[in-house]
Amino acid sequence: MRLGLMLGYWGLGLTADDQRALLLEAEAAGFDSVWTAEAYGSDAATPLAWFAAQTERIKLGAAILQIPGRSPAMTAMTAVTLDHLSNGRFLLGLGTSGPQVAEGWHGQRFAKQLARTREYVEIVRKALARERLTYEGETYTLPLPDGPGKALKLMIAPVQERIPIYIAAIGPKNTQLVGEIADGWLPVFFSPEHVGHSRALLAEGAARSGRSLDGFDIAPTVQVSIDDDVDRARDVMRPFVALYVGGMGSREKNFYNALVRRYGFEDAAQEIQDLYLDGKKDEAAAAIPAELIDLVTICGPRDRVEERLDVYREAGVGTLIVSPMAYEAEQRKRTIRELAEML
Repeated sequence: MRLGLMLGYWGLGLTADDQRALLLEAEAAGFDSVWTAEAYGSDAATPLAWFAAQTERIKLGAAILQIPGRSPAMTAMTAVTLDHLSNGRFLLGLGTSGPQVAEGWHGQRFAKQLARTREYVEIVRKALARERLTYEGETYTLPLPDGPGKALKLMIAPVQERIPIYIAAIGPKNTQLVGEIADGWLPVFFSPEHVGHSRALLAEGAARSGRSLDGFDIAPTVQVSIDDDVDRARDVMRPFVALYVGGMGSREKNFYNALVRRYGFEDAAQEIQDLYLDGKKDEAAAAIPAELIDLVTICGPRDRVEERLDVYREAGVGTLIVSPMAYEAEQRKRTIRELAEML
């Protein structure tokens, strides 16, 4: 099992110097990859270009570039540029985001997501292979049929023969699609105890395309807090879990809330969401069961963390993307070093 470092959105309590320090700590510790994210603040691609200039070995992943925020061709252009800047170290992660961001920020309808994702990946792969872009699908048509557009091909080839494409997915149908068309899966709120169901969905998708999952990378992002006091470590996680279960998306469509319900926490998911959307964020955080925190994060004393790492490894995780949860940058650096020692 390889280690990745999630640096997330730009500016969440970290300065540029802090980001650089964590990046270099991870590379020195032997981490395999570092990842960025985007929502409606910093983009995921620009920091990776800067990271490429600061490092020599570590792979650079986007988790994720938002599908509604870029055309497939623009994503291919970004991917090939980052692949050159990093000398072949780029990993392309894609995701649909959610309806509030897609429609409220990007002005794109959050509809036909399975078809859109499939077609998007097909076009990106075609562009990266430097084929002329002609495509007629349910959600994309290239070139447009009623104007002067012409079929173009990417002007430069990637450094890698095939840039790996990862897809973020939570729902069952999306997870099947990942198994069918992607090189890796980027789950959030991943539970190794429930991996059997997820692996079955991935296998069903792979069977559709007539391929095996050999070499397929399960790469969850997992929050980590190493602390001798397990309750204190859990408390560090509470605001994060409350945000996702309670406040990410709307009351009617919160993918993380639905996932937690599938894990068996129906009553807790409802209570957390009700409190959070009523503005009672502290109460929502306090209402999170310890069992849920333990299921979807890694927290507690070192020996307990080591045991959980073994569980993730046995679940078939190929890349464990860790997000060190600590109040100070030095604590986060220490977490990076300790995790590297454990593996």
